[in-house]
Amino acid sequence: MEQQHRKTVRTRRVDEVHSLDELMRHCLPAFGGAYLRRIYSILDTAIGMGCPLTVSVAGPVTVSGQHQAWLIPLLETGWIAYVSTTDAVCYHDGHRALPGRRDCVFEVPIFGDDGALREQRIIRVADMAFDDDVLNDQDRFLSALLQRPEFQRRMSGTELRYKLGLWYGAMEKASGVAPGLLSTCARMAIPVFVGAPGDGSVFLNSLRLWAMREAGLIDRYDLDLDIHLEVFESCAFHYWGLFESETRAMGTIILGGGVPKNFNLQPEPALSQLLGLPEIRGYLFDVQIVSAPVTDGSLSSCFPAEAVTWGKVDKDHYQQTTESMQCDYSIVLPLLVKALLENRSRYERMAEEMGEEALFRQEPKARGYLRPREGYRLYDRRAELVEKLKHAVRQQREWLLENLRFPLPPAP
Repeated sequence: MEQQHRKTVRTRRVDEVHSLDELMRHCLPAFGGAYLRRIYSILDTAIGMGCPLTVSVAGPVTVSGQHQAWLIPLLETGWIAYVSTTDAVCYHDGHRALPGRRDCVFEVPIFGDDGALREQRIIRVADMAFDDDVLNDQDRFLSALLQRPEFQRRMSGTELRYKLGLWYGAMEKASGVAPGLLSTCARMAIPVFVGAPGDGSVFLNSLRLWAMREAGLIDRYDLDLDIHLEVFESCAFHYWGLFESETRAMGTIILGGGVPKNFNLQPEPALSQLLGLPEIRGYLFDVQIVSAPVTDGSLSSCFPAEAVTWGKVDKDHYQQTTESMQCDYSIVLPLLVKALLENRSRYERMAEEMGEEALFRQEPKARGYLRPREGYRLYDRRAELVEKLKHAVRQQREWLLENLRFPLPPAP
């Protein structure tokens, strides 16, 4: 490396810094700490330029209470365009709002006696646990809810989860508990995507009603998830980010891997490779915190650089705007989110003292940090944005029809 391109390692003592921002920048010089520093720096840059961000989160984030600790505060900044997660996250999100279940989740040892827990009808999720009756109550609630008239039609998963969020919110208000993930997303019109809806208990309750209808036990059950529309909506939001958002770019935060990560990265190949739309780009910013080692070859573990080869991440900037850290995200996300929120609070104080325009001239990043807290409300715009994308698809008629042809062998 040429000497002029070397970056000297300089640190500060932890008792000399006065904020998490300073700690992130000056007290994490090497090894895993340096990965965290780089992720923080990339997020700071993306937020500062006003880039819409998506969040992909796998793992039991709601049953463990992490959604209320750091995920909801992150969503309430207005920086997040949409969320990709699992059906299980949506299911467990409702437990604390059930009547009499405010404190239903408690701690247990990871390496305790699971046989004894089974005897006591206690279900364990890592070091979190709850009584089996909680699931029975949740199932009864969902099965009763899914029979209501507003659910008896074909709809995308984002609409299903929006309606579910409204009902969770009503339950939370009646039970006097803090808002959960889906009710917060419904209030802020943040779309919630689930790439594998059949792999979770919200859908299993729908399965119960479907099976009862098929067996002639109930007269009607007409909920029908439109998977095509759900994926198309995610493409429409990515298309909006590339061509209509102020930054003409998108960024993503990937927490854990699995289907939520894969779904979160699908819009670019769908738009360019399958629909043939021109000038489609992947994410400009991509930071991920996953526990899987890159050598296992899974999608969960692959670095953003690998996604560059698929076109899912921008090829021209990825060496400066992406990072992957092998870590349990539950360890570092509270620190990252708190540091970013402290930055916003600092800019808010400065804006009160000197006025926004003067602040933006002095600190350009403040404009992105101080985006309106109501956010992008893309769920409210989904019909409009879907129609815009349909129009773009129609412009590709000749290319699309040509790519339907292939010399198939004789029919088997």
